[in-house]
Amino acid sequence: MLADLHCHSLKSDGQLSPSDLVDRAAEQGVTMLALTDHDTLAGINEARQQAQKHNMEIVSGIEFSSVWNGIGIHIVGLGFDEQHPVMQAAVERQEHCRFERAKTIAKKLEKQGVEGIWDKAVEIANGAQIGRPHFAQALIDLGKVNNMAQAFKKYLGAGKAGDVKTLWPDMSEVVSWIRDSGGVAVVAHPDKYKLTGTKLKLLLKAFSEAGGNGLEVTTGGMESSFSKRMAQLCDEFHFLGSQGSDFHGPRPWSELGKFVPMASSVTPVWSHWQ
Repeated sequence: MLADLHCHSLKSDGQLSPSDLVDRAAEQGVTMLALTDHDTLAGINEARQQAQKHNMEIVSGIEFSSVWNGIGIHIVGLGFDEQHPVMQAAVERQEHCRFERAKTIAKKLEKQGVEGIWDKAVEIANGAQIGRPHFAQALIDLGKVNNMAQAFKKYLGAGKAGDVKTLWPDMSEVVSWIRDSGGVAVVAHPDKYKLTGTKLKLLLKAFSEAGGNGLEVTTGGMESSFSKRMAQLCDEFHFLGSQGSDFHGPRPWSELGKFVPMASSVTPVWSHWQ
């Protein structure tokens, strides 16, 4: 069995449709997949239907944005009831936050002289959540920049007009949404937060006290030494271990099913629902 429990489709900020994502995962040998789009469940049904063609197991998944001590932390939910009222309300709330953020970004860019940016971003998103990658492509299409890097450097990066902060919920609240819906809450890509060892342990302690019980031990691009450390922390905090590519599109460092093997000492998260 090869499980990839962290990936994204064009329903959030990925490049492939849920169906194409499943097909690519099957080509890579993945047999268990969780589509964890940001703050939305919009692609899961399509992924599940496509997975039947490959005899692939689809696990319900989502990646929620949250805040802990002023730091943005992403929490992956796995194996929950997608129709649970708590989960439905949580997704509605997060999607509303993202929509309002997108509208604010558009207004700020219009004040910078970028006319028609909202309509172009909506067109590019094509029904998906509107995020900064869509605005970046819109800036390219409108002739304001030549590439994605320029779009972020000039308009969307830190401190620029399109750098709009969103008041995400506290991490503990996000954990409660997932747990109340019958799922496992998992700290996503712990190597991405650039925390010291001490701060990471404080984060995991707070996460555990909130009811979280999972940690991504290995993700696409994670160094093997860091993965080993995460395995040790799983043991220390009695966490279930998860793994995933964090695939967004065809990139060498985040192919579906490609990551450092999870240590055998870790109890895998899928033991919770198998």
